[in-house]
Formats: sequence, structure tokens, C-alpha cells
Amino acid sequence: MSAVHDLIPTTDPVTFTHRQVLVIFAGLMAGLFLAALDQTIVATALPTIIGELGGLDYYSWVVTAYLLSSTVCTPLYGKFSDMYGRRAVLQTAVGVFLAGSVLAGVAQTMPQLVTFRGIQGMGAAGLMTMTFAVIGDVVSPRQRGRYIGLLAGVWAFASVIGPLIGGFLVDHASWRWVFLINVPIGLAALAVISGVLHLPTGRRSHRIDVEGAVLLVIGVTCLLLSIVWGGTEYPWSSQPIIGLALSGVITIVVFVAWEARSAAEPILPMRLFANSTFSLSSAMGFVTGAALFGAVIFLPLFLQVAVGLSATNSGLLLLPLTAGIVTASVVSGRIISHTGRYRAWPIWGLALATVGMALLSVMQADTPLIITALYMVVLGLGVGAVMQVTLLVVQNAVDHRELGVATSTVQFFRQMGGSFGVAAFGAIMNARLETDLPKLIPPAALAQVGGDVSDLLNSPAAIRALPPQVAVAIASSVELAVQAVFRWSVPLMFFGFILAWFLKEVPLRETVGPASQVEGAAEGLACQQESTRVGPEEAPVQR
Repeated sequence: MSAVHDLIPTTDPVTFTHRQVLVIFAGLMAGLFLAALDQTIVATALPTIIGELGGLDYYSWVVTAYLLSSTVCTPLYGKFSDMYGRRAVLQTAVGVFLAGSVLAGVAQTMPQLVTFRGIQGMGAAGLMTMTFAVIGDVVSPRQRGRYIGLLAGVWAFASVIGPLIGGFLVDHASWRWVFLINVPIGLAALAVISGVLHLPTGRRSHRIDVEGAVLLVIGVTCLLLSIVWGGTEYPWSSQPIIGLALSGVITIVVFVAWEARSAAEPILPMRLFANSTFSLSSAMGFVTGAALFGAVIFLPLFLQVAVGLSATNSGLLLLPLTAGIVTASVVSGRIISHTGRYRAWPIWGLALATVGMALLSVMQADTPLIITALYMVVLGLGVGAVMQVTLLVVQNAVDHRELGVATSTVQFFRQMGGSFGVAAFGAIMNARLETDLPKLIPPAALAQVGGDVSDLLNSPAAIRALPPQVAVAIASSVELAVQAVFRWSVPLMFFGFILAWFLKEVPLRETVGPASQVEGAAEGLACQQESTRVGPEEAPVQR
């Protein structure tokens, strides 16, 4: 580990007017929208990209490279922002993301595109993490709920709307605009950050935990690859998957031991997990991440294969899910800012999400689309009520010196929850298909498609072109498999609901910056009296 002297945030007070906060917020929203959008926008463009560049073997890697690099880098950005300052790290993240976007937009081969998508993901990790951390620098926890609620809504909206925008750009322009569209919006966000976001800095000696960073990157990479490849590239019981999973687990265990005992300035301080608010919020973030990404992945499959809708229409029918998330995120944020009370939101939110998953588990191909949309709204309202609260309470419960790493860790667990959820639900679905298809399709008919329909699930149009008996059987099998996925997700959401009851109501601070009494408050101090909310438009937001 090497000693370094550099600029880091100080505890000196700084004042932002309401108008300055709104300008900063607009820039942060733009950056977050781009990072979340690129998680899913490329999905509908991939067939066209493969057709032009070739390299079918790299098909899944275009998505995997982005997911892998963004997830691995998320905790690192949090720590580095605590060390070097949020503004410099956020500017770097925007620059990396824009460079990756331009390079991906002009890629001439699939290996180039995969590499540039990895660069994009590295920048996106900083955008998604620093956006929420910067809000912690400029707005007090008491007033922060309304802002985090809007940001959570933007993140969810961009994640769901990505495939629809990707399809539109491919149909009416070129697949290259899927990446190049990021440039003007990203430059505008960078201009706002550079021109308005001025946070005080000072000098302090610190050490870079190189060993911890390397262990974390290796461990998370192995685990993610075992999840992404399991059941698709390789069987779950194959040596590559088992080897990656074991390597990942062992490396993470070594990482935890290193961070707890040997690192002078840990990249992820283990003492944070001693804070019950931090631990519970991370666990709830994992659960909601699994629910959201599971719904985004498997609902379109159900709508296209079982119901028979087009890709565009299935994307539009995900809007009720988005509407529920955005509505609950925004409303809960405003109410929390007004009342200072937040504990009830994750409790009823996870209860509602559990009900939403249960409703989706009984959804059938002939269920009226308006009813299906209502089921999605219920799930969206539940997830939206939890997403922003987990970030808010963590930022309120840790010292300002560790705000970046605490924020990034919650984001990291949410992303890992999404990855684990999609992998686990995918395994459940594949197992159900293997059981049901032989029962529904005669052997002779099954032989017409090679005895395996897993590849056809990526092309609903190809399924509809099969003999009617086979197409109907596949649609029925997918319907039963998706129902099984959502049935298994019900106990997962209920587990999150149980966790929410253990979350303590810690007073929301009225100031930004160090909080010498936060750790004591995190142990369960009684909620303080409500304080005066921020006043007129030009009233200062004070640290």
C-alpha cells in the first residue's frame, strides 16, 4: 500500500441555494439516466449488430462486459470519492463513460465492441454511485428524500425503457446511435458538474488499499461470471462454473479477512456491517434488485411468447411497472422529507411487492392485459417504496467521511441482487421447461426443432413460425415456467418484508457533513421532533 496526499472533502460548511441544487440535480439526473439506460438499451439492437459485425460467439458478452465492469467498479468509486472528492471522481466517471460510448459507436468488430462496452461499464459505475453520493454532499438527510426518490425513479424508468428506445433507434436510424446518443447528454451533464458543483477540499494523508481492490475485483468477477455463464454457456454442474464459483467465494473470504484485519484504510470497511441500518438496507437492496431485474427480464418473455405480443408492445406494457416505481419513489421521498419518518415505507413496500409477485405468479396467457398491468403497478409501487429509502437511511446512519463507500456498497448489493436473481430465476425457468416440454410436445414434433427450444426463446417470431402444435406447446410451457419463477420470488420478497421490521427509526439529520452523533443514533435513538423544512426557492441548503 502506498501513502498518498491528495485533495479530499473537508468538513467546512458550504451553502447551496435551492436553484443551485436544482441545476446540480439536473446534471446528475442526466448522467444517471444514461448509465441505467445502457444496462438494457443494447438488448434489442444486438441481432442487428451481429448481422453487421458478425461474431455470434460474442453475442452475450456485449451485455456481460457492461454488467461485469459496472458491478466490479461500483464499490471502488465509493471509496475513491471519499479519498479524492466527489467532484473529481464524478468528472472522471463521465469522461470514461463518454469515451466508451464513442468507441462503441464506431466499433468495427465484435471484440472491439465488447472491449468498449467494458469501458462504458467502468464509467457507468461511477455515474450510478456518485450521483447518489453527491446528493448527500449538497442536501441534508431530512430534505434528501425527495431528491433520492426522483433519482430512483429515473434509474428504474431508464432500466425498463431501454429496450424500447434501442428498438426505435435500430428501426429508424442506426444501431450505432444506441451508443452515440450518450455523447450530447453526457457532455451537458459534465458541463453542469464542472461549472456548478464546487465542494470544498483539503489535504490529508491516506493509503490506497491496492490489495483489497485487487481481491474484490477478482472475487466479484469470478462470482458474476459463474452466475452469467451458468445454465447458458456451461451447465451449472460443469467444472468451469463450479471452479469460478469456488474461486469467487474463496477470494471474497480472503478479501473480508484482509479488510477486517490487515488493511490500514480498507476499500470497504467491515465496521460498516456492524451498523444494523447499513446491513439491513444492503440486504433489502439485494432483494429489491432481484425482484426488479427478474420482472424486467421475464415479463417481456411471457408477453412475447405466451401472449404473442410484439417486442415493441411488450416493452410498452412494462410502463405500468415503471409508473408504479416512479410514483412510489417520488411520493415517499416527499413525504419522508416533510415528516422525517421513513420506517413504515420499506415495511409496506415489501409487503406490497410480495403481493405483486404473488399476483404475477397466477397470471395466464388469457389474462386481460389491463389486469396484468395492474399486477405490475402493485409490484412497482412496492419496489419504489423501498429503493430510495435504503439509500437515504444508510447515508443518514454513517459518518460523512464514509458516505461514498456506504452509498456505493448499497448500490453494489442491489446490482448483485439483480444478477443473482436473474440467474436463479433463469435456472428455475429452464428446469421447468425441461420438465413440461416433453409432456406437451410429442417426441416426433419435438424432434422437428432439434429436441431443444432454449435458443428459440430469444426469437418469439421463430416460435410462431413453427407448426401450430409445437408453437402452442412452447407458449404453454413458457407460461407455466414464468409462473414458477414468480412463485419462487414470493418467499424472497417476504424475507425482505421480515427484514424491514428490524430497521430502526433513526432521526434524519438537518445538516450535511460530519455527524458525531450518528453512530449513537444508529443504535436506536428516539426520533427527534420535526424540524422546519427548507423554505422558499432561494432559501439555502446548508451543510
